Amino acid sequence: MTTDPYIGRLLSNRYQLVELVGKGAMGKVYRAEDILLGGVIAVKFLSQTLLNKKMRDRFKAEARTCAQLGQKSIHIVRVTDYGVDDQDIPFYVMEYLQGDSLSDIINTQPIPLPRFLSLARQICLGLQCAHQGVLVDGKICPIIHRDIKPSNILVSQETSLGEMVKILDFGIAKLIQEDSRQTNSFMGTLAYSSPEQMEGRELDARSDIYSLGVMMFEMLTGKMPLQAETHSFGAWYKVHHFQSPRSFEAANPSLKLPKVLENLVMSCLAKAPGDRPQSATDVLKALEPLEQRYSASRHISYRIWEVLAKKSDILELPSRQPPLIDEVCRLATWPQNKPIAQIVFAQTLISSKGPLPAIWVMLPQQEIQSLQVNKLYNRIYKNFLCSMQPHPMLLWVTAVYNRLHGQDQGPRWMPCYLDLKTSQGQEMTRLLGEKGQYQVLLFALETPEHCSHAISVGINPSQCSQLKHWAITSQSWVSTGKPTFSKDLLKAELEKLKPKVSEELEKNSLNASIHISQE
Repeated sequence: MTTDPYIGRLLSNRYQLVELVGKGAMGKVYRAEDILLGGVIAVKFLSQTLLNKKMRDRFKAEARTCAQLGQKSIHIVRVTDYGVDDQDIPFYVMEYLQGDSLSDIINTQPIPLPRFLSLARQICLGLQCAHQGVLVDGKICPIIHRDIKPSNILVSQETSLGEMVKILDFGIAKLIQEDSRQTNSFMGTLAYSSPEQMEGRELDARSDIYSLGVMMFEMLTGKMPLQAETHSFGAWYKVHHFQSPRSFEAANPSLKLPKVLENLVMSCLAKAPGDRPQSATDVLKALEPLEQRYSASRHISYRIWEVLAKKSDILELPSRQPPLIDEVCRLATWPQNKPIAQIVFAQTLISSKGPLPAIWVMLPQQEIQSLQVNKLYNRIYKNFLCSMQPHPMLLWVTAVYNRLHGQDQGPRWMPCYLDLKTSQGQEMTRLLGEKGQYQVLLFALETPEHCSHAISVGINPSQCSQLKHWAITSQSWVSTGKPTFSKDLLKAELEKLKPKVSEELEKNSLNASIHISQE
């Protein structure tokens, strides 16, 4: 058994190689530990058989390209460092990804339509970012991947976002520059290459669109749209230029797809670039209504925080707030730009300790007085539901239940939406995660000038961590639809939760009242 001499090596006095996790034509990839900052990363080395100046320059350009693209899109693997080891072999450092290759997923079974639409959208978002380009020598240069295929797509599981797609291996990507005088040669994978790529012509985004079409057909049917007699360049050249793609019905007679989707995939497979969708943005626009129709349930990225298993995290007593916070709440005045009505909105509360997250609520005076007088019977539910698609949106949910007041009408629900593509929404979400609590300011309809009562609500550590993650992730997430659609999705999820939450609030409050009466 041969021992890999790279294992255990320390690069740049920082990255310790642990395990070989992959190898290809361009080089090897190792799992490593960042002993300076902590955490697991991946290190890619250029193959020793390619240590000429041209390949070194290409490898360095790949690192630079991925570093820029990874900062712009969460759907492209992120590169964080570049260097040369003590044997003069270049390497770069990237995020360590765990998940399944799209090729492995396809080999298991064809992908159901809702899942396909989610994965295809994310792939298109990554391509859209690459095609929009990176800054090179002061000018924006588009990036064409040139090797879009299932094995270059990794699907991982994110706690808040569900399935996350990452496009890998920009190793044969090339900067598209107007003054390029390089002789073009074929690079790519034969079965997924566009006709113009087989010819070695200068490529644009439409070549990646063709490869995407081949891959989308395979994702939906489990089979290839085109088949060559032999796996030779000549055989595939003939196929891509002259063979018509087989129909979805021929590939899988039992498969039922929307005709508009079949037409979209077939248009991506057009022989002439001008007959295809002209950009990843065009494909996204075609996919959007399909995803809204067929996969609404997959857009919701949320945690219900184990209502039954961990009731104390959600169905809790109001927190006791410090005197300083209590004084700040008491002095709060209803904003002049808000109507005198039973509404709920989010707005920071300014204190000497800085801004505090708060929801402002107007209720009938009798209800507020009941919550004050019978506060021992108050039970609070709080939760945060997030949908990143089609538009990043957070639903901040608070409900207060008091048996002595609300037995007939149930909990008082106080939902509040935060648009995560606005600075206000991102800031409030960040504050919630950092402060670990928020204030519920209650104003009476009859005397709305000043706050009548305030309730402090604690946020458990796991929720705080999730909120911070959403605040960061939403900054780079691309909106693909109207905010109102995300609101509708989140509202529907809340309606599903309400019966169970109401039942638990009532049960929890009843147990508390029995305990209080026994005392």
